Amino acid sequence: MALSVSSLAAALSHLSLPSTSTSKPHPAPLLRLRSTSRRAVSLALRASAAEAAEPSEADLPVEEVVAVEEEAEEDALSGIALRKYVKQRLPGGFAAQRITATGRRKTAIARVVLQEGTGKVFINFRDAKEYLQGNPMWMEYCKVPLMTLGFENNYDVFVKVHGGGLSGQAQAICLGVARALVKISNANRVPLKSEGLLTRDTRIVERKKAGLKKARKRPQFSKR
Repeated sequence: MALSVSSLAAALSHLSLPSTSTSKPHPAPLLRLRSTSRRAVSLALRASAAEAAEPSEADLPVEEVVAVEEEAEEDALSGIALRKYVKQRLPGGFAAQRITATGRRKTAIARVVLQEGTGKVFINFRDAKEYLQGNPMWMEYCKVPLMTLGFENNYDVFVKVHGGGLSGQAQAICLGVARALVKISNANRVPLKSEGLLTRDTRIVERKKAGLKKARKRPQFSKR
């Protein structure tokens, strides 16, 4: 029996041969979050981690709880609230107070008022630590006279200062506080004077001279 080529080709076309290559399954499409949703998720994760890391007030010792409360009170006394607080403590302004003194250093002039308190220092209606940029040396200048007499926790210091830099202003406050303590009691003069806290430091920057670069610095000499 002779089969024609056309009938053989038609019979082979109906047969389906299995493919030798195994097709790999397509991976499931990943969910793509928008940038805003990503930020929200990351912020939520950070907040939850911070809450888990921070201990509760019940777990903290009493000293740390007191410190946290004091920091909260200091934060509350900031800005406008602090200015109102200082004005309430000083009715009539600086000139109307009983214990006042003036201190000077370089070109800085500080008017100091002392009142019975807990050792707080306010400069130009701001907290001393904020005004003096947290510099421990400058902050210590303001309390050296009080610490010399052991009064660091007995008086609050209110200061209005202008001129010069922060270093000169801090030393001017030191002299003003020492002079105010002498007004409180003349017996404070001896220990303060022995520490040199009542002596006005007269050193100032020497003026520039004509023909010189600075006070004494000269331009380079050229013989020819």
